[in-house]
Amino acid sequence: MRPLRLPLSRRLFLAAIALVAAKPARAENIIRLAAQKTGTFAWELEIIANHGLDKSAEIAIETTEFASPQAAELALLGGQVDIIVSDWLYVSRARSLGERLAFYPYSSAIGAIMTPPSSTITSLRDLKGRTLAVAGSALDKSWLIVQGAALHDGLDLKSDATIVYGAPSLLAAKARQGEFAASLNFWNFCAELEAEGFHRLAGVEELAETLGATGPLTNLGYVFSEAWARRNGAVLARFLDISRKAKNILAENPEEWERLRPRLNLRDAGALTVLRQRYGQGIPRRSVEAEEADARTLYAVLARLGGAELVGKANELEPGTFYKINTGG
Repeated sequence: MRPLRLPLSRRLFLAAIALVAAKPARAENIIRLAAQKTGTFAWELEIIANHGLDKSAEIAIETTEFASPQAAELALLGGQVDIIVSDWLYVSRARSLGERLAFYPYSSAIGAIMTPPSSTITSLRDLKGRTLAVAGSALDKSWLIVQGAALHDGLDLKSDATIVYGAPSLLAAKARQGEFAASLNFWNFCAELEAEGFHRLAGVEELAETLGATGPLTNLGYVFSEAWARRNGAVLARFLDISRKAKNILAENPEEWERLRPRLNLRDAGALTVLRQRYGQGIPRRSVEAEEADARTLYAVLARLGGAELVGKANELEPGTFYKINTGG
């Protein structure tokens, strides 16, 4: 019996169906992300890939690595990527300048002031006359929050202490060498120092509460354009959902951290436990509305301390800075 031959048009149609079915996601389900190779966002992306969370959500994630946050911001404004990780101050300032960006909470893990194992420093007041190292620049948000909290206690750190600025990794190394009385660094460097016996004098999130925040304030978030979010609301919601799932997997499963250990280059074996603990504490658990209200309160403090160089021409947090999933922005 001769095999049945379908008409050419029918065969081409079935072949096209097969090609579409073979694709992991439609073109409109592709999300282009910016990440730093050594950043914590890269940890979550690895969890998403290893657990197939992207495939289950029918999302194709394309990641481009950038050397600095500033390079990622330029890529977002230039349309080269869809989502970056930045802070709400950046988004509010961009909106005040006409760039319709939006922010969705990613992490409240910020950083802390750490003191050496033998230190006798027990409060911010004890930093008077001492050397305090600060990761980043004079306009770093954590540093401004620390300044505000110290002023609340009657201490002007800029004039009452010696301030040294530097890169996070360099300052962590010099802190181990005992060059500073205290250091303000990013949370992951602080976690490593903590595992080595350094004392956590104060977390930036705790100091923010002395300035009016009602809970752990999200510092970093996913940043994207409003126009892109309107066009891709469904896929964005699915991405935010799998991002939360990846966070919970990392927070609840020590074995995931063991798998990440080789890429972390940790000095101390106990650092992994502290990293997992601090990471879990930094997962946003509050409503976006609560985060936005606290950001609005802190904005006034930061604007006063950082001035126009930090916040631009806006006197308050720009409306629409925080993205609301249920309203589409």
